[in-house]
Amino acid sequence: MSEKKPTEGTPVEDTPAASAEKAIPAQSAASPEPLLKVEGLVKHFPIKKGLFGRQSGAVKAVDGISFDVLPGETLGVVGESGCGKSTMGRLVTRLLEPTGGKVEFQGNDITHMSAGQMRPLRRDMQMIFQDPYGSLNPRHTIGGIVSTPFRLQGVTPEGGVKKEVQRLMELVGLNPEHYNRYPHEFSGGQRQRIGIARALALNPKLVVADEPVSALDVSIQAQVVNLLDDLQQELGLTYVIIAHDLSVIRHVSDRIAVMYLGKIVELADRKSLYSAPMHPYTKALLSAVPVPDPKRKGVKSERILLKGDVPSPISPPSGCRFHTRCWKATEICKTQEPPLIALKTGHQVACHHPENAPDQAPGETVLPSARESVEVVSVTKDAVPAEAEEAAAVASEAPASAGAEAAATAEEPEAEAAADASTEAAPVAETGPDSAVQESTDK
Repeated sequence: MSEKKPTEGTPVEDTPAASAEKAIPAQSAASPEPLLKVEGLVKHFPIKKGLFGRQSGAVKAVDGISFDVLPGETLGVVGESGCGKSTMGRLVTRLLEPTGGKVEFQGNDITHMSAGQMRPLRRDMQMIFQDPYGSLNPRHTIGGIVSTPFRLQGVTPEGGVKKEVQRLMELVGLNPEHYNRYPHEFSGGQRQRIGIARALALNPKLVVADEPVSALDVSIQAQVVNLLDDLQQELGLTYVIIAHDLSVIRHVSDRIAVMYLGKIVELADRKSLYSAPMHPYTKALLSAVPVPDPKRKGVKSERILLKGDVPSPISPPSGCRFHTRCWKATEICKTQEPPLIALKTGHQVACHHPENAPDQAPGETVLPSARESVEVVSVTKDAVPAEAEEAAAVASEAPASAGAEAAATAEEPEAEAAADASTEAAPVAETGPDSAVQESTDK
């Protein structure tokens, strides 16, 4: 996918009122019309108890999210398990009925359309499900599974259904000769490719992929991710990809939305989010991403460990929902919910105390409980594991000239001394996310 160069904007004023009034719009006036537009989307699952099934509460899976997706764009959605990512994907494809809010597709309001009204739109809106094992009917052949969209829509492709299905199988890297095989005869990666072929059968404009690689091996994940990338360039698809792997999202997305407990807490382009995250939750997520770089030997990095569990979506915290696990939480965070506003061009965040932007509530005192909500751990990157050092030692014992062996023996102490010196000289971060976190860590 083509990388988009983010444009920098001018930070707004420090006061909350000025932030709300002077917030930079997320898109310019010259932007194309969005293919998908979501406003205040809500989904509450009722909890019923008693003999008569009276509602005693509700699980607030999605609680007021707004975003849009432009044609040809890939929007990545990340967050912890249970934050509402998959529910959001099923809501925008109308596999679930929303409790509130609005969903527009190609300018048409599809929020409360019936199944019959949605049927013509299914050609342009498809979904790839998370489980490659449970999303395929084990009693049907691959040919029958991939040809189902043609049968349901009453479409007869040119050249016949079988020929088109075999073309789709070849397009996603499957052998067309396996047309009459059953799902149990394929591996996990091949089953996911079958699901992708079924989603592409009717040439859709929007594809919602619900964690398409989470159930696959790492090597197969790369194949499926590259396949999605190639298909987008070839067919001009628009993706909404839901995942919990930040490395995968970084590779495939143009923009990224970070969800926490049914809310979008940050929405930005890929480069801006990874280089300068604004929300503390995003910063904590990014600190957990391993960086496979041998050049970082001896470099110490900070790992932000959030203490406690995610609050229950049945009774979420008041104010900012992240304040119970945030090291920057103040009194305003407990009482007032921060709006999702753009503090830079194309970078929206819902936080009273953002990381790389002016404080929206200056002068607030950090809560005492915030000092114990997080722990900062310094992690040293070891470039050469112990097994590699043993292998190098065995290789050094191979037959060689006496002079070479003497030189190798003389160089070993010098190399160890240089390694120790480089480790001691490596800069150690003196502060955590802020002074309060470092104070709690020192204690």
